[in-house]
Amino acid sequence: MNVITKVSVFESSNQQEIQLIKSKLEAAGIESEVDNSYLSFMSTPTATNMMLKVDLREEPKAFEIIDAYLQENQK
Repeated sequence: MNVITKVSVFESSNQQEIQLIKSKLEAAGIESEVDNSYLSFMSTPTATNMMLKVDLREEPKAFEIIDAYLQENQK
């Protein structure tokens, strides 16, 4: 049995940013999913953060792509 462990690689309340990064990951062959049921004891009823999750084995490659995106947008 193959167990797939998903890990969060990016979190934002900006849906367009989440979708843009999701597209960049998919273009690199990394399957990702958006989890918008972000609830914890720290969240408020109005919390709207979404998490982008990838397979644990793809995490290093995903972080490279996300880091490049963030550096591009800091200029």
